[in-house]
Amino acid sequence: MSEQYRALTRKYRPVNFEDIVSQEHVSSTLKNAIEQNRLAHAYLFCGPRGVGKTTMARVLARTINEVDADVDGEALSNTLNIVEIDAASNNGVDDVRALRERVRIPPQNGRYKVYIIDEVHMLSKAAFNALLKTLEEPPAHAIFIFATTEPHKVLPTILSRCQRFDFRRIKVDEIVDRLKNIAAAEQISIDEESLHVVARKADGALRDALGILDQVIAFCGTDIRHEDVLKALNVVGAGILFDLTRSIVEHDSTTGMQLVDRVLLDGHDIQEFLIGLTEHFRNLYFAREADNLSLIEASAEMKARYREVSSSFSEDDLMRLLHITNEAQYKIREAHQPRIQLEVTVLKLIRMERTAGLAELMREIRTLQSALEGNGTTMPAKSGVSGDSGKSDDSGAKTSAATAPATGPATGSDGNNLFGAPSIKRTHNRLSAVPRDEVTITARQSQGDHDDDETGIAVSGNLALAAKTKTDLHETTAEQTDSESDKKAVSGTETGQPESHIHTKAAGKTAHPVESELFLHDVKKTWDQYLEVVKTKSTPTVFFAMQNTEPVDLRKGELTLRCPDMFAMNLIQENRIVMQDCLKNVLHRKLRFHCELRQTTANDKVAADPYAKFIQLQQNDPRIKTIVDLFGAELEY
Repeated sequence: MSEQYRALTRKYRPVNFEDIVSQEHVSSTLKNAIEQNRLAHAYLFCGPRGVGKTTMARVLARTINEVDADVDGEALSNTLNIVEIDAASNNGVDDVRALRERVRIPPQNGRYKVYIIDEVHMLSKAAFNALLKTLEEPPAHAIFIFATTEPHKVLPTILSRCQRFDFRRIKVDEIVDRLKNIAAAEQISIDEESLHVVARKADGALRDALGILDQVIAFCGTDIRHEDVLKALNVVGAGILFDLTRSIVEHDSTTGMQLVDRVLLDGHDIQEFLIGLTEHFRNLYFAREADNLSLIEASAEMKARYREVSSSFSEDDLMRLLHITNEAQYKIREAHQPRIQLEVTVLKLIRMERTAGLAELMREIRTLQSALEGNGTTMPAKSGVSGDSGKSDDSGAKTSAATAPATGPATGSDGNNLFGAPSIKRTHNRLSAVPRDEVTITARQSQGDHDDDETGIAVSGNLALAAKTKTDLHETTAEQTDSESDKKAVSGTETGQPESHIHTKAAGKTAHPVESELFLHDVKKTWDQYLEVVKTKSTPTVFFAMQNTEPVDLRKGELTLRCPDMFAMNLIQENRIVMQDCLKNVLHRKLRFHCELRQTTANDKVAADPYAKFIQLQQNDPRIKTIVDLFGAELEY
């Protein structure tokens, strides 16, 4: 029977400081301490798995006790002067007490007795406390070496009594160089790209890399091919990632979905695929600059390929691709149908609008805005009509000097809006006049108190609002009042009334003009001034209640106030006469008060939730909804 096989991780464990990879900052410090005879009585080696913590402890123990290189590292614990303890299985206070008894025994040969405690963070708090006194004042011949992957779990009192060394992750290139030497020693034929796959899979741990190489050798034999390595490790190959990148460049959804189906049929994990795709886009981002190629952990041939493909994207495009794939990793974990989520993510990547197109769109919008501003017209922020007050043209009809489309988006150079809908045409640097039959103004005025006046506006046609100002409405109301008065005067003459009575009514009309109508925004405009009057003419409690109350409606001389609570509402109702007089001093018109309680509404929830507010904006403005549909989820970025 042949000799029993030893794994590569055990066979090629370092026996001196020079063999340890990528931890020169630790090994050089320890060598200098040995040469200067400045060894500490306790060391703490911490860092990720597989980077050489326990190996460094064994090398230090071997060096200071001058153990022959023929003695295997795993057999060091069989010597009398080197004791290795696994804290995961010996973590009780009784185990530490036994250790304290053994520490007092001097070494049988050599200078020091070394105690290596692996996974020291697994010790219980009582065990740590039992070790504390011995660790603080150990015998001159005792040296403690602790190794752990979680130093934050070690008691601070222990940490303060040790020299701490932090081990770092091993770079991919350093792992590849080490694997090359081992493959040559084992007479294994393997290409560099396969070595990079093994090194990236190890995630910075040389011990894991040796274990993965063992697995690949068992699957492929002594002649290792790249395709066989991908099958053995079930890793998504770079070829699939570059094929998907080509589909994204060409906006080819069919090929992209076929690639997703191929990945899943090959048995690849969706999460692993997204991780690989995210790293792929990261490499493309760094490959845009030649100075950043050192940040890409790949072979020289693969770096050149990344450099070539990256020219198809801008930096902003790659950042958006990275954002989408990174977000998808979190969504996949909670998705009930991971495959659907993956397909949606890939479709977003493929259908994503490029930054160049967005930049062109923004240039057209700025050009249009500049043209409108040059003609004295501003683009509407909301549905409606903006501009100056109406001016009379040659025919005497009032038209708007500056009017923009009410509901449609901005227009392009072809006369259509940016999303394909026709826009309102311009005539002589202003919009075409609105036909008078499209705008109907109906004014209703009650015969009682002017506080109950109400003017209604009915708008028909394609415009959302009529370009009429409050002055126009007042003129219309005055004209109607004059007309009615004239009719009554004529009627009085026909019925035999004295002519002097007619002149008296006309004179009365001149002496008492019609008051202009009061709107809610007029009240809100003077609300701060009103509060100052309330502050001087009422108690502080009433003033505080009015501060938290807001006017919400004005109908027929009755002002509706929304109160924060029942106490404020009762307080205002009890003092409403004084409050109405204070408002009359500001508005020169008396209004009746009606109070109501403020209730939590959907709008209040939207105001408190930015995301809900964004959804509401999409519902209110079709232009925002169109932009979201074009750009997809990456708009959140």
